[in-house]
Amino acid sequence: MAESFFASLKKERVQWKHYQTRAEAQRDTLDYIAMFYNSRRLHSYLDYTSPNDYESAMVELKKAS
Repeated sequence: MAESFFASLKKERVQWKHYQTRAEAQRDTLDYIAMFYNSRRLHSYLDYTSPNDYESAMVELKKAS
């Protein structure tokens, strides 16, 4: 699973970027994870939903039971 994440990170975010500092690279990576990977990117493993949407659905399902 981690290999898949890092492949996506490289392909979708950092492959063509040149960062001036390590801090800049860290901020950009955290932005990718928080603003795109977990909130909007669809994951086949989660039945083509985003991790945030999947987690919300699970919380609602637990509340309903």
